[in-house]
Amino acid sequence: MRLPPYIVRRLLVGPLVLVLVLLAFGTLPLWLIAAAFVSRFVPGRWRILRVAWFLFVYMALEAIGLIGLFTLWVVSGFGWKIRSPRFTDIHYRFMAWWLRRVMGTARRTFRITIDADHPAERASSDQPLIVFSRHAGPGDSLVLIDALINGPTARRPRIVLKDTLQFDPCIDVLLNRLPNRFVSSRHKNGQSAVDAIGELTASMAAGDAFVIFPEGGNFTEKRRVRAIEKLDEIGRPGLADRARDMENLLPPKPAGALAALEAAPTADVVFVGHVGLEELSTIADIWRGIPMDAAVIATSWVCSVDSVPPAEEREAWLYDQWQQIDEWIEDARQAEPI
Repeated sequence: MRLPPYIVRRLLVGPLVLVLVLLAFGTLPLWLIAAAFVSRFVPGRWRILRVAWFLFVYMALEAIGLIGLFTLWVVSGFGWKIRSPRFTDIHYRFMAWWLRRVMGTARRTFRITIDADHPAERASSDQPLIVFSRHAGPGDSLVLIDALINGPTARRPRIVLKDTLQFDPCIDVLLNRLPNRFVSSRHKNGQSAVDAIGELTASMAAGDAFVIFPEGGNFTEKRRVRAIEKLDEIGRPGLADRARDMENLLPPKPAGALAALEAAPTADVVFVGHVGLEELSTIADIWRGIPMDAAVIATSWVCSVDSVPPAEEREAWLYDQWQQIDEWIEDARQAEPI
């Protein structure tokens, strides 16, 4: 779907969300009763009602977010100082609050438990951070960003995202005011993902954290087989053999990961693995799983900047870390079925 122009998103999509929230508030008793009634005839425990309630709260948070962001724009001199250090800090604090509310609502509504250490807790607070994470399901990016920004050693996250996420007006406004990049999957008319990664990581300072998912997409067996075939096709049989040994992950795509490491030579590196979200990769999976009763278990480890190998050894090193995540996933599944 083609993304509407900037002016349309600001003058039409955002106000439309506010109108929908007002309508939802005005008809709250009616649609709650209707959702509860329909839920009786749909498999699952109050599935329709849970989804309706989460969407209502999410839209309410969208409205609060848009009003708050508009207020900040006015207070900053109608955008004059919106990217100053002071207002950047305010936006990060607002982002942390907004994510706490969204994630708290999701955990309670869909009965999700998260057992995870904080990925930045053992890293040096004097160094920027690059976070390499497994990608499985649409929710893992939110879980990871929430852990970074709301953890005991709060970090200011940066990320490269698909431009279609700007259909969400609050995400559109908030993340475009912070050091993030939205890139088109077509690349011909915009900045490539690798270029955006290099730009974002090169300007990091202490307290910043760049988040990247080297697999480039959610794991499926079909994608895994195709990725291994592609490695064979481009003449990388050694990497293809290593990828065959990993049964739970796609082989990492090195271009973006290596660009991040090259552009941020003073950054510590964190690797993150998790289980519990891979069965919720599509909208259909999420719908069938509600209430999810999902237990998300995550692990992470820090590689200090001194332990990052020289450029010519980094691709093999990345595969070593990915193999470690794959083995941890296998052990976690055997210990406690997810």
